[in-house]
Amino acid sequence: MKLACRVNGEAVDADIPPRLLLSDFIRHELRLTGTNVGCEMGVCGACTVMVNGDPVRSCLMFAVQADGCEVETVESLSQGGELGPLQRAFHERHALQCGYCTPGFLMTLEALRRRGALPVDENGIRDAISGNICRCTGYQNIVDAVMAVAR
Repeated sequence: MKLACRVNGEAVDADIPPRLLLSDFIRHELRLTGTNVGCEMGVCGACTVMVNGDPVRSCLMFAVQADGCEVETVESLSQGGELGPLQRAFHERHALQCGYCTPGFLMTLEALRRRGALPVDENGIRDAISGNICRCTGYQNIVDAVMAVAR
């Protein structure tokens, strides 16, 4: 099938199998390996990307469903070698350990930040990230990083 979309602002035209997952297209065809695949069932959130500004689980979406769409991966958050606000806050507040889940958290939160809906209190932040699983940090440093950006 034909796929024409924009990924991180770049036009992409490809011939792909109809059942190719968006996560596999991003990682294997485009070589954008920041998007991780953890559970492959949409539970962990590691594969979260934005499609037309909305966070989606790329392991649950066929690549052909992105035809005509704007897809953004974690690679889009830094510009000119400079970290984006959330990336910088995660780094400064040690909100990552192994880093496997980090792209999913960042993309989930970036979608909220762009809408002006990033929560400013701990409970709101915990609710916002409840669809993403981290096995390392215990979430407090993630909450602290988001609070620093939301202020």
